[in-house]
Order: sequence, then C-alpha cells, then structure tokens
Amino acid sequence: MKIVAQRVEYAKVEVNNEIVGKIDNGLMLLVSFTQTDTEKEIDWMVNKILGLRIFDDENGVMNKNVLDTNGSILSISQFTLYGDALKGNRPSYIKALNGEEAIKLYNLFNEKLKEHIKVETGIFGAEMRVSLLNDGPVTIILEK
Repeated sequence: MKIVAQRVEYAKVEVNNEIVGKIDNGLMLLVSFTQTDTEKEIDWMVNKILGLRIFDDENGVMNKNVLDTNGSILSISQFTLYGDALKGNRPSYIKALNGEEAIKLYNLFNEKLKEHIKVETGIFGAEMRVSLLNDGPVTIILEK
C-alpha cells in the first residue's frame, strides 16, 4: 500500500466537469494498492494517517494531526503510484493491484477512515481532475 499525503487548505476532485468530492483544511490522499496488501496494511495506514503530526500548533511547529485541526480527508484512488519506470520510458504497472481487488481494499480503507473523520472521495477508475492548494507545501509518502 502506498499513499501520497498532502496537507491542503482545500482540495476537490471532478469527474465530467462535476465536483464529486471537496474538502477544506485537511489531507488529500492519493491511494494505491499492490498484490500483497490486506486489511492489516489498511489498519496500519489508517492509524498512521490519522496520527501524522504535520499540522502547525500555536507556535508554528508541526505538532498536530488532522483530527486535532478538525480537518477532513479527500481520498483519491491512483494505481499509477505503483508505476515502475526504471527500465525504458513507459512505466510498468505490474505491481499495482488489479481493479477488481483494489476497489474492495480502497472502499474498506475509506470506511475505516470514516469511523474517525469526514472523508470525501473521487470515483474509482474514473478519469478525474484533482485541484488543491498544498499548504506548506507539506507532502509525505507513506508505504506499508
């Protein structure tokens, strides 16, 4: 499981020129799965994301997590995170989990997040346009 987490002032995702997910203040997550991922990796990642102290406290020190700031999450599925471009110029996506299995894990991941925080999503497998204002900028890559 691989996630790119960005601290944002706002983020939105559009499909066919229609906004399908939108947040203010929080985390925008690009989420990808590989063949060995299970619920165990999802549980670890949910805890890591919710506890990630990348928001400023009153002294300007990154000491708060998304829950401390009453933030939200915009979760976007993105299989291309497992693209391997070491050989040649066309990435190989052989490490990315197939869509049929990945959607199950993606839905489970979002449901587990929703137990703790407001979560908006894109549409799995759709052609999406993502807009955001990265705050900081703060971008963290997580892999389990």
